[in-house]
Amino acid sequence: MRRALACAALLVLALALESALAQPAGLTAITVQPNAEGGQTYTLTLQILAVMTALTLLPAAVLMMTSFTRIIIVLAILRQALGTAQTPSNQVLLGLSLFLTIFVMMPVFDQINTQALQPYLAEEMDPMQATQAAAAPFKQFMLAQTREDDVGLFAGIAGQAEIATPEDTPFSLVLPAFVTSELKTAFQIGFLVFIPFVIIDLVVASVLMSMGMMMLSPMIISLPFKIMLFVLIDGWSLIMGTLAASFYT
Repeated sequence: MRRALACAALLVLALALESALAQPAGLTAITVQPNAEGGQTYTLTLQILAVMTALTLLPAAVLMMTSFTRIIIVLAILRQALGTAQTPSNQVLLGLSLFLTIFVMMPVFDQINTQALQPYLAEEMDPMQATQAAAAPFKQFMLAQTREDDVGLFAGIAGQAEIATPEDTPFSLVLPAFVTSELKTAFQIGFLVFIPFVIIDLVVASVLMSMGMMMLSPMIISLPFKIMLFVLIDGWSLIMGTLAASFYT
């Protein structure tokens, strides 16, 4: 049986090699054709390759160019403040952050669909023009959430201290400034979220100390009270609504 399988495998390999050697030429790697407007059109195979390559950068783009960073940091700080360890789990937090990001970014996605995607599918734009048209709504969104100090910081590092209007800011400066501003905003919101739960921990620890129960962990006693407080004030609706509204103010 082993010899038969080995012979069959060798036969298939030999047929594959023979078929490959028999082909005079493979697929054309790059075919560039000039169009009527003086530009250049690439083959569909090359376009698919470029799209598949761009998809590898999609996670980084979702993290850095949208509202995802602020949302996931605030939710992670909230879980730490509650003291519930891995509840909600990382998968739940990522899912909440992703769907809330889609909700917040939907106006931007609609602009990209109208200004870039549909004209490109209708062959009214080439890939470069569609990419530039798609980057404009992202840039407008990021500029609205970015502090001027952060833009000035990276402009000074890059040697571009003189920028007439925010719209003239290069995309290479907007992106790091936006990420820095999002980190600052996320930690500011996280600080405000953390304060009520710290107060509960302090009250519980003081009560236990006054009762002489120093061997009992305050976290065990304070956890039910923090969960009860969070449920009574409808905490999830407040957190999700505040996060979503923070991008529209």
